[in-house]
Amino acid sequence: MTAVISEHIEITPGVCGGKPRIAGHRIRVQDVVVWHEQMGMSPDEIVSRYPTITLADVYAALTYYHDHLEEIRQQMRESDAFVQELQAKIPSKVQQKLRGQNLGRNQISHG
Repeated sequence: MTAVISEHIEITPGVCGGKPRIAGHRIRVQDVVVWHEQMGMSPDEIVSRYPTITLADVYAALTYYHDHLEEIRQQMRESDAFVQELQAKIPSKVQQKLRGQNLGRNQISHG
């Protein structure tokens, strides 16, 4: 990591899962990547939505990503797998409620 990048990106064990993040914030590099690449937000849009970070922070996060492409992509895959695992274990309250309503309708006798 170059000195300029290290002013903007930090890795702290126990903070954000030890993943690279914008210094002084809980915004991970992978968050910036998702906003930019998957959601199509420009760096300026990211800063306007998260005004506590700077444009330099956003560009540093994107630079760090491109310098550590496979590492960040692996972290993103692991995060996605974790979310899917949780969703499988813990069904949404809305889905449970809807299932309950449907069961109630199906059990009403018409006679």
